[in-house]
Amino acid sequence: MNILLHPTYFPSISQVAAMVQADSVTFEMEDNFQKQTNRNRMYIYSPNGLQLLNIPIKHSSEPHQKTKDTRLETAFDWQKQHFKSLEAAYRTSPFFEYYEDTISSIFTKKHTFLMDLNFETIEIVSKCLGVSFGNNKTTEYFHEVTDFTDFRHLANGKKDTTILEPYTQVFEEKHGFINNLSILDLLFNEGRFAKEYLLKQVL
Repeated sequence: MNILLHPTYFPSISQVAAMVQADSVTFEMEDNFQKQTNRNRMYIYSPNGLQLLNIPIKHSSEPHQKTKDTRLETAFDWQKQHFKSLEAAYRTSPFFEYYEDTISSIFTKKHTFLMDLNFETIEIVSKCLGVSFGNNKTTEYFHEVTDFTDFRHLANGKKDTTILEPYTQVFEEKHGFINNLSILDLLFNEGRFAKEYLLKQVL
C-alpha cells in the first residue's frame, strides 16, 4: 500500500498506524494551510482528561497560504508550555523517562516553519519506533489521487473516524479510554510494544 498524508505535529495514532502499515509513505507538500487540524496541534491525555496542545502560527495576509510557507509565532513560549503539559500528563507513565531525552530536544530548538517542525517530530517518532518512513514528497497538489491510498483526511480529527483497540492509559481510571490521541500517548504507555500495536490496527 502506497499512502499519501499530511505531515502533522506528533501525528495521531491512526496516522502513524497507516505509516507503519504502508509499503511507502508520501507526504503532501502543496496543500493550503487549514486551521483547526493536526497540522499544528496534537491531543494528549492530561490529569483532567483530553487536552489540546496548539502551536501558534503567524497569520498571513495571503488568503490561501500553503502549509509549507506557514511560519511559527515566536512571541509565545509555547514549547515550554507543551513540554510542561507532557510532563504533567505522562511523567508517571511506564516509558516517559525512556523516551524523554529523544523527545525533549524538539522543545528547545527554534524552528521558523511549521512544516520543518512537523517533519522533525515525525523523525523522532520514526526513531522511537525503529521504523523508517522515507522522505517522499509531492511536487503538485491533486484533489483526488489514483497512485496512492489517500489518508490526508487523517490530519483532520473531525474527519478521522478510526476506532482503535484500547490500551492502558495513565488516567483511564478517572476518565476512561480516550481514542486516537497523539502517538506520544501510545509511546509513553506501551513503549517497545507500540509498533506491534500499530501493525494490528484496522484503518
